[in-house]
Amino acid sequence: MSIAQHKTPSAVAGTPTVPTRWVVTTESDPWQSRKAPTPGPMTAMPDIFVETGSPAQTIEGFGASFNELGWTALQALDAEQRAEIFDELFSPGVGANLTLCRMPIGANDFSLDWYSYDEVAGDVGLEHFGIENDLDTLVPFIRAAQERQPSLRLWASPWSPPTWMKTNGHYAGAMPIPGMQDIQNGLEPHQVGREGTDMFRREEPYLSAYAAYFGRFVDAYRELGIPVEMVMPQNEFNSPQVFPSCTWTPEGLALFIARLGPEMERRGVAVFLGTLERGDDSLVQRVLDDPAAARHVRGVGIQWAGKRALPYVHRDNPDLTIYQTEQECGDGLNDWRYCRYAWTLMKQFLTTGASAYMYWNIALERGGLSRWGWAQNSFVTVDTAAATYTFNHEYYLMKHVSHFLQAGARALPTSSYTGFENQVAFSNPDGTVVVVIQNDTHTDRAVRILVDGQVFTPTLPADSFSTLVLPSAPAER
Repeated sequence: MSIAQHKTPSAVAGTPTVPTRWVVTTESDPWQSRKAPTPGPMTAMPDIFVETGSPAQTIEGFGASFNELGWTALQALDAEQRAEIFDELFSPGVGANLTLCRMPIGANDFSLDWYSYDEVAGDVGLEHFGIENDLDTLVPFIRAAQERQPSLRLWASPWSPPTWMKTNGHYAGAMPIPGMQDIQNGLEPHQVGREGTDMFRREEPYLSAYAAYFGRFVDAYRELGIPVEMVMPQNEFNSPQVFPSCTWTPEGLALFIARLGPEMERRGVAVFLGTLERGDDSLVQRVLDDPAAARHVRGVGIQWAGKRALPYVHRDNPDLTIYQTEQECGDGLNDWRYCRYAWTLMKQFLTTGASAYMYWNIALERGGLSRWGWAQNSFVTVDTAAATYTFNHEYYLMKHVSHFLQAGARALPTSSYTGFENQVAFSNPDGTVVVVIQNDTHTDRAVRILVDGQVFTPTLPADSFSTLVLPSAPAER
């Protein structure tokens, strides 16, 4: 699952490898280049120590999710506008450099309606399996990204199994919230799911059929030139939702993974455990305590409140790769307030062991309303009436990190003795150090950054995000 690292000759100690670069985003002015600071002597205590000698996890990539409502929103634009968006998102060296993305297996909360790939009850042989639903939405969406980024990597997870494989016989697991766009999902009170139970039928015919269902999904997409390299068994396995969902106990997941693993191994596809949306690391450990399941688990996907469990999962399972699988989704306003919160999420995940970071919706119509009545944020907002689009604040925040990191980049620890703790740092294979930093105050602030004996002192604009690409001295490490 790791990206191969590029090897370059070490720079001469103390000699800048490339010119520095500095880009700034404020609420009113995104992505503005500034004159980069030059290194100077250490005349006072640095605010930030970048610990280049202690690299942490390798960063595998950044991405978002391909959802049906994202594709349909983009159809309000003309071909030239869509090309501009896809170039900015995916073309190497242009914008966000997205290389690692998520897709659903069947319906999710941003699909057009309920569906699975086989809704014929009792069809354990999957004779009626087919991905026809995806051919006009998800398939062209992914192909448009592949045209710009041929090395695009994909992973997938379901929100719900086919209804006949579930104990409640329904896609959803919870009743609609009163007043939430007056949307009804048809769930009856006796069909409501509960956390800590298995809504999937744990009998053998269903477990094996569902593992084969994943295999058919991988095969069908591979035949279309869309390889899926990793799967997770369930989105948010603790959460019965008003949209497609399915709760599992860790023991139920272990039973399923023991059958899913061999199906995926035959296809060269990895299995991660996830997605974990609770701050309880024991939910992961209970699956890994089953040897038949643990032997197939190569990583863990974590999102939402799972961030509280991440440090412990990483500590107890250092050989497992950890992905942040879905940034919290906002409220459809796409405002600067939420962008500032999104920074706290990104910082927390990338400094506690996550090797990949995923945004959620790539594009949505203005208001960001899901099929099930939930307004959420997106990288791109499409005004369907005016046939125009806007890149939102959170897109530029992601770009502040993803644009500058090369394949094989490593996270770097940072520390401060002056109380400044608002940054993330990375080392690139070419010897550069990337520091992304927020000034969350309402005044400009000079910050002293120490990198391999060199001090850089940019004055950060008020209420801003900055990325600095700084020279390092790899030979001294």
